Amino acid sequence: MPAYLYWGEDDYRLSMAVQSLLDQVIDPAWRSFNVDKIETLAGGEALAPMIQGLNQAMTPPFGLGHRLVWLTNPPLGGQGADDFFSELERTLPALPQTSHLLLTFNHKPDGRSKATKLLSKYAQVEEFSLIPPWKTELLLKSVQQAAAQLEIQLTPEAAEQLADCVGNDTRQLYGELKKLQLYTLQNLANASRPQITAEMVMQLVSATTRNNLQLADAIRRGQTSQALTVLSELLNQNEPSLRIVATLTRQFRTWLWLKLMLESGERDQKTIARAAEIRNPKRIYFLQRDVQSLTLRQLQGSLSHLLDLEVSLKQGREATATLQTKVVELCQLCSGSPSGVGSL
Repeated sequence: MPAYLYWGEDDYRLSMAVQSLLDQVIDPAWRSFNVDKIETLAGGEALAPMIQGLNQAMTPPFGLGHRLVWLTNPPLGGQGADDFFSELERTLPALPQTSHLLLTFNHKPDGRSKATKLLSKYAQVEEFSLIPPWKTELLLKSVQQAAAQLEIQLTPEAAEQLADCVGNDTRQLYGELKKLQLYTLQNLANASRPQITAEMVMQLVSATTRNNLQLADAIRRGQTSQALTVLSELLNQNEPSLRIVATLTRQFRTWLWLKLMLESGERDQKTIARAAEIRNPKRIYFLQRDVQSLTLRQLQGSLSHLLDLEVSLKQGREATATLQTKVVELCQLCSGSPSGVGSL
């Protein structure tokens, strides 16, 4: 059945999947006639264009190739959901083989809605969620898959370095890989097996994630002035505020797991590495030293502060002032100052 449901916050991977679908089913010469993208409108006018799109999907394509109708964030719940479901229920079983109906969402559709259940029955469902920043194995796998897709040879160390640099930003990952690909063509073309090394990655790839880790380290040490300086540098580099928070959360989560395992009496580095989702067990020795001066209460409180910070930013608070305030509070908490503890 030529129906598709794509959803997830990773808009870059989702857009790549949409482009791949377009390339498969649409004749380029007839694209302007056979591709309809209908976006959600605000207010009561949101439903009518969606219904029109479903009707358009029932019509045969012009010329060669197939037709694709793309609905973005259609109403699966709330106002207009019943009318949309009724039209969708009529359309999906009768969809011509020469027409393709694509529905995309930037969030997970409500699995309880009738429309979602109907789409699960008739449509090909694909998820494009962002990889959590602390899922380091999945981040590394994503780098390796993208490199293979672009036919770029990375050493294992280079892949890890790139995963640390870009985190879960797929758009930046592909941008940096294309930069490395160009470097390979220009400088390693004569090599028998041209491989990108970790040193090349460090020279060519934007290091904002490493700077985020420097911010986390300054906060851990309670160095307020240093932390605010690093934060200012990150913001001057146009580093997204939510990515700063994500990296800090990943680092403090790792420290918390490590502290929990150590205080429970666990000493096996491989066991600790598995629990904390650390790729290289040898890092445990250095991370142990990081958490020596911190208590469980301080680490738990830090994650609570970071959660509050994330919520504030997503609610539209002014990024610079909000980040600065929370960084000061986190430094006070980690230094053990009374004001930091009291803010809990």
